[in-house]
Amino acid sequence: MPLDFTAIDFETANSSSASACAVGLARVRDGRVVASEGWLIQPPPGHDRFFELNIGIHGIRPDDVVDAAGWSAQLPRLTAFAGDDVLVAHNAGFDMRVLRSACEATGDAYAAHRYLCSLQVARKTYTLDSYRLPMAAAAAGHLDFAHHDATADALACAQIVIDAAARAGAHDVVELAMLLGVRIPQLPVPERVEAAVTGS
Repeated sequence: MPLDFTAIDFETANSSSASACAVGLARVRDGRVVASEGWLIQPPPGHDRFFELNIGIHGIRPDDVVDAAGWSAQLPRLTAFAGDDVLVAHNAGFDMRVLRSACEATGDAYAAHRYLCSLQVARKTYTLDSYRLPMAAAAAGHLDFAHHDATADALACAQIVIDAAARAGAHDVVELAMLLGVRIPQLPVPERVEAAVTGS
């Protein structure tokens, strides 16, 4: 199997995991980034207040998402980009929680993606003082990107896994995880959502 996956990064409007206000995606095929995309999202109602703390991190303000698609409207685009890929994210628990929580807030179905954490991969691959995304990406040779721009972060995350796989001699993400001793968990899909996805 080739080194194929989709890196993903979310930015949030506030402390709610459901408050996705931007997403970035990077598609990797055979160990190379072949496509990247990102867009703003109008967070789900009830989760759409922007905290100054979050604005200070990513620079996205309420006015920026006024004309953006809402979570439900943009989800098919996200799903189409990712396909059946293993999703990769830096501190993947956060990004997978955003995906799940936003879908739970809107009642949308989501796929039971498997996912790999590039933070865990970086910790097993490099010896660094900090494994934050900019430092881990720099160790992978990916320098000077706009941290907290969702697309830039997804691309940086992709480069970490590509580099780690090359260093480990891994041909795909499953082999990489096995060689490094990290897990590839699967998003748990609630039964009611599973029924909606399968049409049962």
